Amino acid sequence: MVRIRLRRTGAKNNPAYRIVVADQKSPRDGAFIDTLGHYLPTRQPHVVEIDADKARKWLAQGAQPSDTALSLLKQKGILDAQGKLTQAEAPVEAAAA
Repeated sequence: MVRIRLRRTGAKNNPAYRIVVADQKSPRDGAFIDTLGHYLPTRQPHVVEIDADKARKWLAQGAQPSDTALSLLKQKGILDAQGKLTQAEAPVEAAAA
């Protein structure tokens, strides 16, 4: 199964995480398929950057997020409170035309 999960980077006592798509059986810092963004929990306020289009694509293809990745995806508005995929926002120009 393919999972969306965190991959630890950064220095000792200063963690930084990449949000990646990886096979469930690969190690935490092992091989991965795609990078979706990053998460910096030690910064104030916390920094979360996720490519929403890539994340929606992988979720639509059946990738399952880990618990932490699920909460980050909800925080960025990619998933709703029930864990369902939200619709991509339409461009403002297309809506006005």
